[in-house]
Amino acid sequence: MTTPSRIAFQGELGAFSEEAIRNLDPLAIPVPCREFIDVAQAVESGDADAGMLPIENTLAGSVVGSYDALTACESLHVTAETVVEIHHCVLAPPGAALASLTTVESHPVALAQCTRWLRSHPAITARAAYDTAGAARDVAQRSDPRSAAIAAGGAAARYDLEILAANIEDRSDNQTRFLMVARAPHVPEHGVPARTALLITTPNVPGALLRVLEPLAANGINMSKLESRPAEEPWHYRFFLELDHPAADPSLATALHQLRGATESLRVLGTYSRWLAGRERVHVAD
Repeated sequence: MTTPSRIAFQGELGAFSEEAIRNLDPLAIPVPCREFIDVAQAVESGDADAGMLPIENTLAGSVVGSYDALTACESLHVTAETVVEIHHCVLAPPGAALASLTTVESHPVALAQCTRWLRSHPAITARAAYDTAGAARDVAQRSDPRSAAIAAGGAAARYDLEILAANIEDRSDNQTRFLMVARAPHVPEHGVPARTALLITTPNVPGALLRVLEPLAANGINMSKLESRPAEEPWHYRFFLELDHPAADPSLATALHQLRGATESLRVLGTYSRWLAGRERVHVAD
């Protein structure tokens, strides 16, 4: 019998990251971690078989802590991606009422996705917490009818809370994309829609980024993501790129060869199948 994979994620049970894990490996054992870097280090050390990192949200944008965790843990490979629909609820202890709330807490990224609802309730103060489900757990433990959490509806049953308001996100099509990381790379089936993630640094000279983009365009490779993060020196940056292509596309190999001549450093974080809604789940913690 195959032993279930242990997959680390940031937050507590009931977080959206746990749902992302279920999308890719429904038999996995979720392993809660405090911070994004803790997720990456748990995989790197062998305490977990894989890790789940949120990378971007359609409302709040990039999740920079995940980029920094990928940068810090150089032995990790991105092996898969998944997308989770994000619907936020206001959760409070039994007997609480919306009109009695004075505070609501959640992860800062979640709060940023609910700005319209928060503005429409000026008597309620928003407070940052390290996790959505963790905020729900803390609210349940305090049992204060004036305090609530913003989290997934499923956290209500897990922590014995009531839903006072549902679907409070700014847009109904709110989604978060997650990347799975592991110690070994995962090779997608030949020809399937795939992505390759890169981490690069460039010389601090005019036209440096243009020289990175030119080989991609020349070889017909679509860049679907470009994110900059501070490097070790002040006002210097490293870039995270995601490239869309068919798996095993020889044009990608040509583009990568040319990119190495246009960059100071280039690290291939991984190649993985693009998430397509409704596709068959796969086990990715190789």
